Amino acid sequence: MEFAEVVRRRRMVREFADRPIAPESVERILASGQRGPSAGFVQGFAFLVLTEPADLDRFWPFAPNQTRYKPRVMNAPLVVVPLADRATYLERYTEEGWPAPYWSIDTGMAAMLMLLTAVDEGLDAFLFWLMPDAETKSADSDVPPHVQQFREEFGIPEGLDPIGAIAIGHRADDLSAQRPEMDERRRAPETFIHRGRWTS
Repeated sequence: MEFAEVVRRRRMVREFADRPIAPESVERILASGQRGPSAGFVQGFAFLVLTEPADLDRFWPFAPNQTRYKPRVMNAPLVVVPLADRATYLERYTEEGWPAPYWSIDTGMAAMLMLLTAVDEGLDAFLFWLMPDAETKSADSDVPPHVQQFREEFGIPEGLDPIGAIAIGHRADDLSAQRPEMDERRRAPETFIHRGRWTS
């Protein structure tokens, strides 16, 4: 598929058919995630990959805001959780030298490449946050309790922060192509592209 067509077709699909995807597609999607830009080539990211039904069953309770309204999201046979490793960057650079949290930016770049590769494989994908039903702040930690519970459930080391999760699979058979109104809602280029200097 031509790259321009991959970009044009990329969309967030929240409902999947109950169909497997080829193992080689999974491996190509994961390999693409490693090819993104990385500040200082630190590569401070990791991926939790879930394909076994038992692991997926353990995962979905951490995204009740998705499963409640779009239960067919759980048909996705692949879930990837991109994890940002802040400490790896700070081992090489002082925190004061970072104009932005590149551990999150680089991990987001990896996620975008996986989203695009899924389209190139004839699949669809959905990037979403692990959001609990209700959140109570812990006085003992800056880590939200549901994120800590997620880490413990899957044995993720401290310091690796999920930036979200990506569900990947074949879109549900009754879903149409992108809705025409989405193009109507897309911002016009002149509202966000400023050439030479900022103009309102």
